[in-house]
Amino acid sequence: MATPRITLLSRPGCHLCDDARAVVDRVAADLGVAWEERDITRSADDMRAYWDRIPVTLVDGVQHDFWRVSEDRLRAALTGDRGRAS
Repeated sequence: MATPRITLLSRPGCHLCDDARAVVDRVAADLGVAWEERDITRSADDMRAYWDRIPVTLVDGVQHDFWRVSEDRLRAALTGDRGRAS
């Protein structure tokens, strides 16, 4: 499997994480991009860094969005199409 370009940082019981997961899954499938989900409750470092911002999306290891995932911004970040990011 390819190295994931998108990482979704989430925690159990987070309704915004459910929304973000749907967006990430749709965009990744459309673009043929690998993604992974990481539960921040499994890491003390992740809990300290991200607790108040989840869900957080990383693209190529760099924080991209938090709280809400913009489908247009995510697609633009993955395709290099900066004109679509609004």
